[in-house]
Amino acid sequence: MKTVDIKAQCRCGKVSFSIQGPALLRGYCHCSICQAVNHAPHADITVFRARDVEAPDASLLQYNAYKFPPILQRGKCADCGDIAIEYLTLGVLPKTVIVPTKNLSGDCVLPEPAFHMFYENRVADADDTLPKGKGYLASQWLFAKKLISVLFGK
Repeated sequence: MKTVDIKAQCRCGKVSFSIQGPALLRGYCHCSICQAVNHAPHADITVFRARDVEAPDASLLQYNAYKFPPILQRGKCADCGDIAIEYLTLGVLPKTVIVPTKNLSGDCVLPEPAFHMFYENRVADADDTLPKGKGYLASQWLFAKKLISVLFGK
């Protein structure tokens, strides 16, 4: 079995870390927070099991939960201000880490995107057939269903 070793870093490279497991899921988030912190129409995100991620040096990051409940802790690089890593806690599900896909090394193998969430906030229509969650509950449910499917094969 081939060992997975994915390198990740923020734009300036000050915050870097490695991931020792495969990506679980990939998708697009169109929420206003992702648009603002990524300076883009949406965030292309990749999800990993937290246990597979070597945590970056916390002193290089500024963490913030932009919304209540604080299930998502977004870590911004203290130098460049880009999101480097996000820690997601969803109740009884295993802890996961979300990494902006642009932060991952170009040679890593990633799943194809599987969904759009908070699609009602989109800047432009997506030309694809992926499921599109609109609104908070629908978006969270879509994400949770996809995550449960890859975690437990359901």
